[in-house]
Amino acid sequence: MVAVATVPVLAVLFGFGGGPWLLLVLPAMLLGLWATWRVKATFQRYAQVGSRRGLSGADVARLLLRGGGLADVKVERVSGFLSDHYDPTSKTLRLSEATHDSHSVAAIGVAAHEAGHAFQHAEGYSALAFRSAIVPLVSIGSHLLMPLILLAVFSGGFQPGGNLFSWGAVAVLAAVSFFSLVTLPVEFDASKRALAVLGRTGILAEDELAGARSVLGAAAWTYVASAIMAIAQLLYYLLPLLGGGRREE
Repeated sequence: MVAVATVPVLAVLFGFGGGPWLLLVLPAMLLGLWATWRVKATFQRYAQVGSRRGLSGADVARLLLRGGGLADVKVERVSGFLSDHYDPTSKTLRLSEATHDSHSVAAIGVAAHEAGHAFQHAEGYSALAFRSAIVPLVSIGSHLLMPLILLAVFSGGFQPGGNLFSWGAVAVLAAVSFFSLVTLPVEFDASKRALAVLGRTGILAEDELAGARSVLGAAAWTYVASAIMAIAQLLYYLLPLLGGGRREE
């Protein structure tokens, strides 16, 4: 998905800049940068606040999984900053080093959020099941997107009517946008579950829970920004095909 964010920059270099870039993509990019900065800053702030119970992120994840009857879900450490994720295909909850080994409020919040995805999977949460089902399609499309964009640019496809390459690129961007929108309820629900169980079980005290809520709230903005960015890029490339948004030469 990372390549998608670089496509508008290439398009500007190839002459597709102007109004649509300033009105659609640039604000979305700025929102994304702000959201990324905010989640990193918030996580680092609460990574300095240790939980009074002294549990690590891995401890909390295993505790919640066992308590919820999901002892078959593995918890593993992975490299990377905030690379935490749940893999439903192997029933593995992977926590970054900053989450797995840390006893901080931030780490516990993130670990509980990922455990929330495991519970979604076990319960057959429809939005997660649907998102997982379309991951392969979106992944393949994302790899094809850059070649389609370049072929469309060099063949003059980004103009009213378009051609096979330009419409192919738009189709991929539509799929990415849809995937980003489906992701929102999945992530919001996981955070809601995390905060509820952390409070209910007493793993975090009320004042500590506020810190976890801040971390997960900041993380939510990255998903919102990603969805807005995906839609902005879709419109950026779709409008010229429909006869609007192309700058005059």
